[in-house]
Amino acid sequence: MPALPAPERDTVIRSLEWEGCLNVRDLGGVALEDGGETRFGSLIRSDNVRRLTDTGWRELDRHGVTRIVDLRWREELAEDAPRDVDVDVVHVSLLGELDPSYEDDIFDYMAADDPAGYWAAAYGRILDRHADNFATALAAIADAGEGVVVFHCAGGKDRTGLVAALLLRLAGVSVDEIVRDYALTADAPRDENWVSSAPDERERARRRFLQATPAEAMRSALERLEERHGSVESYLRAAGLDEERLERLRLRLRPD
Repeated sequence: MPALPAPERDTVIRSLEWEGCLNVRDLGGVALEDGGETRFGSLIRSDNVRRLTDTGWRELDRHGVTRIVDLRWREELAEDAPRDVDVDVVHVSLLGELDPSYEDDIFDYMAADDPAGYWAAAYGRILDRHADNFATALAAIADAGEGVVVFHCAGGKDRTGLVAALLLRLAGVSVDEIVRDYALTADAPRDENWVSSAPDERERARRRFLQATPAEAMRSALERLEERHGSVESYLRAAGLDEERLERLRLRLRPD
């Protein structure tokens, strides 16, 4: 039987079916620049695991998950249905405090039909403004004990995608492969309820636009970060992540 083309092979092997979530995949199986692939069964990226059904939680448990790092705003946590979770959960609001009055230039980008430009600018701002929160989130992953760590936001695309990109780059994955990993989210099912529940058509259009996963945006953000800081490692070190934690993060994804 001929081998599957690489993108299909990645999707089949790495994507996980956890009932209630739409965008779960193992960070294993990504090509390293010096040969080999990242290690399976160590780090998993996801959309909001609080939406898991009872079956989904059993699937998470079967994967040996011992820590969940939740990257959402506190206001998002308040919307979760109550549930006792027998897993260590660490909350790190990656974007700091929610500012209800914050406005950006998204409608200009929508008028130009330029989601790549919008997300490249947004990811650049996020990395610039919240470096300390990225360091805190990665420290929570580095400090986890034995077992699998899941990190997630609401949709598993933007906050989760940036954390995944930093982790993969630290492990020695090329920017090309990181961009390819990010773009896999475009093939995941979408939360149509989030779009349809918008109060008017203008907001529905905004939410549809926000769901775009333009590979060029992640490439631009990473290349800009490395131009400014020299490397992801230097960026995180300047943000407060110490050498011991940086090494533990590398070892989580490097093959034995």
